Amino acid sequence: MTGPLNGLRVFDLTRILAGPTCTQLLGDLGAEVIKIERPGQGDDTRKWGPPFLKDAEGEDTTASAYYLSSNRNKRSVTLDVAQPEGQALAKCLIGRCDILVENFKAGGLANYGLAYDDLKADHPDLIYCSITGFGQTGPYAPRAGYDYLAQGMGGMMSLTGAPEGAPAKVGVGIADVMCGMYAVAAILAALHHRDKTGRGQYIDLGLLDTQVAWLINEGLNYLTSGEAPRRRGNEHANIVPYNTLPTSDGYFILAVGNDRQFQRFCDLAGVPELASDPRFETNAQRVRNREALYALLPDVTRKKTAAEWLESLERLGVPAGPVYTLDQVFEDPQVRHRGMKIELPCPGAQDGKVDLIGNPIKMSETPVEYRRPPPTLGQDTDAVLSELLELGQEEITALRDKGVV
Repeated sequence: MTGPLNGLRVFDLTRILAGPTCTQLLGDLGAEVIKIERPGQGDDTRKWGPPFLKDAEGEDTTASAYYLSSNRNKRSVTLDVAQPEGQALAKCLIGRCDILVENFKAGGLANYGLAYDDLKADHPDLIYCSITGFGQTGPYAPRAGYDYLAQGMGGMMSLTGAPEGAPAKVGVGIADVMCGMYAVAAILAALHHRDKTGRGQYIDLGLLDTQVAWLINEGLNYLTSGEAPRRRGNEHANIVPYNTLPTSDGYFILAVGNDRQFQRFCDLAGVPELASDPRFETNAQRVRNREALYALLPDVTRKKTAAEWLESLERLGVPAGPVYTLDQVFEDPQVRHRGMKIELPCPGAQDGKVDLIGNPIKMSETPVEYRRPPPTLGQDTDAVLSELLELGQEEITALRDKGVV
């Protein structure tokens, strides 16, 4: 193993998407991740399908595509932390880990003696990260939290969708994913602090907090002006033209970033007068007069095919791009070259492999590693208990008979 987090071990008490996104990234970076799952049940998302991974006979397995998306590079251990023996085993395993990540409801793990306050005295160097819908404090802390709610309450849905249509969520669970990313950043910062001081710490992350944090420019547009931004479809709040425009055979994206690019676009399109029109000479004027400009552009862009626009604009250095479907995304030569579609050996799966989305991080000295496909439920229980706790097979069998593992 060559990953930058090689030698670190994660006790993973997460499920669904935000937590598993965090721990998968830690695993990609070299950490050993022990995914704790309820015996006989496992991560809820194992059943969130179809589609499901197919077995050698072409039948559905118990691994949904949703589960596969965020659980590679992990070892699955079944452990019932609701039972006293399960809690004792969990504490023993935590004592051999550097990081604990959990996404139970606020205060939920205190019921099992596994809250940070229950562990910090015996494990002062433990980094303990809690991910919830609304954080550990505040009037909403007891509530269950979901990606959809965070997108709605955090303002994202007020910005997404057609101007005259209904509010719309982003097509993937982006609030969950971004919370997982913030969690990784916090954990890495806490590791650096521990390296200097020897002390671990508690990390409290909420979906709503992180959703508000990444409102970014639209959030500041409101805080600066006092005016709540409205939905603009595919338009940009502060740059014009920056939109999806029609062609003679479909659509393309035009993303003009400055006045020089707008001039080049207008010259190419045969409408140089638009670039000298006082309404459109500068980006600030184009933003103020966006409706007038967007009323004119479709008649201009429909005169060529999408391919003709893309080829010509690329040659001129004007940002433009296609609108891909997912089959086109994963066949794109740049996406393939960058390793964004990967496959891992997966015994029992059809063709003996599973296709996954690659990690975007490229590091020269400590590249990410793809060591393990997403595990089957409890796949590594015996091995982990034997390796880390030196339990014999008879002891493990007895625990399994009691439903502890």
